[in-house]
Amino acid sequence: MGKLRDFLTTSCVTKLSFLPDDSTQEMQLNKIMKGLAGHTSRPKLLSFGNKMKRRHISRKNLSVHGSVRRSRSIQVDPENIQDGSTSPGDPSSPQDEREDHLLHHLKGGLHPMPQECDRAPSPVGSPILTRHKFGFTHEESVDQQELIEQLNHTEVLHEQADIIHYLVMKNGPNWKTEVGGKDCTLKELLVELYEKAGHWKQWWLVRHTAGMLKKRVEELALSATDLLVRQKQLSVGLPSVNEKVITAPLPPDELAAIIFEVYGEDLSTASLTQELLIYLAMFIRTEPKLFKEMLRLRVGLIIQVMASELARTLKCSGDEASDHLLNLSPFEMKTLLHHILSGKEFVIKAVHSEHEDESCLRVKSKKSQEEANQFARLSKSPQKKMLDLALSQPETEEEDIAMETDRQGQWLRRRRLDGALNRVPEGFYPRVWKVLSMCSGLSIEGKFLPNSLTREMTPGEFKFALRVETVLNTIPQPEYRQLMVEALIVLTMVSENEWSVKMDEIHVDKLVHEANALFIKDQDIPKESVKQCEGPTGICLHFYDSAPSGRFGTMSYLCRALANILHIPADHEGNVECNLS
Repeated sequence: MGKLRDFLTTSCVTKLSFLPDDSTQEMQLNKIMKGLAGHTSRPKLLSFGNKMKRRHISRKNLSVHGSVRRSRSIQVDPENIQDGSTSPGDPSSPQDEREDHLLHHLKGGLHPMPQECDRAPSPVGSPILTRHKFGFTHEESVDQQELIEQLNHTEVLHEQADIIHYLVMKNGPNWKTEVGGKDCTLKELLVELYEKAGHWKQWWLVRHTAGMLKKRVEELALSATDLLVRQKQLSVGLPSVNEKVITAPLPPDELAAIIFEVYGEDLSTASLTQELLIYLAMFIRTEPKLFKEMLRLRVGLIIQVMASELARTLKCSGDEASDHLLNLSPFEMKTLLHHILSGKEFVIKAVHSEHEDESCLRVKSKKSQEEANQFARLSKSPQKKMLDLALSQPETEEEDIAMETDRQGQWLRRRRLDGALNRVPEGFYPRVWKVLSMCSGLSIEGKFLPNSLTREMTPGEFKFALRVETVLNTIPQPEYRQLMVEALIVLTMVSENEWSVKMDEIHVDKLVHEANALFIKDQDIPKESVKQCEGPTGICLHFYDSAPSGRFGTMSYLCRALANILHIPADHEGNVECNLS
């Protein structure tokens, strides 16, 4: 017994923010009671006809057409964009001649954030977002009344979404207008569009309208906490543009506000980020081994890699890959994320449904022929759904050829995936600590790790691992980051083999570029072709795509480069003894 202030210093204070408040419970109860009483829902404002019927917005308002697509900021590497492909936002594109095919509500309940959905989305200073902003220029004259008239007559979801998106970004969600002969706000139209997207199972629009309404996934804060308590940091947003690191549990509204802030006008990706956090929390609870040797989960970079894999596998443009990614159902999205986390080789194939006039995507991992035959026997049931993501062996000769072709870029993709996931070899950070103790410091792309860290922290200390990780995360290109990791592993061999060499400050990036120069010299690549094969940061794409081990592996060249830099003596044939563990 005592006074409250006497106990505060030794008390644990927490917020039960995941519990619904009284107003939310009352709204849910009223909705249930109305349903039981047979009350009809509010009058529909938007036309609810055949979604596949195609009409184009008038030429005067053509700049509004495709504004939803142009608001997206998902980036795909240029080498994954196929030459000559048209943008799906272009009215002349064949992709634009059919409706996108997506499914029902996001997993878990969605709750609007208080007050946030009543404000117009605030733009963030991003070069990608500036390029896509609204899909129109300030000089263009768009007749808003004509857009409202178009909205009254069109039955096409794409057109309804583009018009409402434009009007909300221009005037804010509380702007009043008249649709279907009834006064309403744009926010009411958004809510109806969200429900209509769920009815037609249009996933791209469910995600986008959920973002415009600033909805958040019910388990968002708990999922982030599940990852954080297992010593995994999170980051959301676009790397090197606007990335926010989350290191401590946050209330759900605050966490959702951060996600919407970093993505600015790209509301589709903001919703997708929430969804992926839910799946990551599922996996870390059930399969923690998937996250071994990962300290920070960079969701924005994972999204880019997922889109890049879709562009590579489907041989489509970057914009089409963004469409396909946002078109995936929750089960497909979760399966694709699991494949990327687990490192499985997989293929993605478009499948035409017999029951509906649309196509879908199937993600298939490569398995043994025996497992494939067993799967084929089990999957002959007529009840098997077309949208199941089957894990099977290639079924056609074309798939076999595609898989053989994919092997050419296998190591590039592997480095890109591992770099996006921040995955490092086991025991990596203690080995870096040992290297740091033998030199004055390590420099990585201008960021410096001083020798004094070894006196302040122990080899296995989590704080030291975070310092190394923070420096590596300043590198925006995931494949280049992985070469830095390999170079650091080579440096650890100096300490493990007890070579008597003097090491001052070591520039790890210079070590990688020296190894790349040796590779180009050995491959006898003509000077005029060197520029053509350059990848991120000037490293040859063939070097990125080389296996780590072997005579012509990246580790071999890194060892030779290190010997040149540290003046380590070689034998009469120019070889340096290096045992890779």
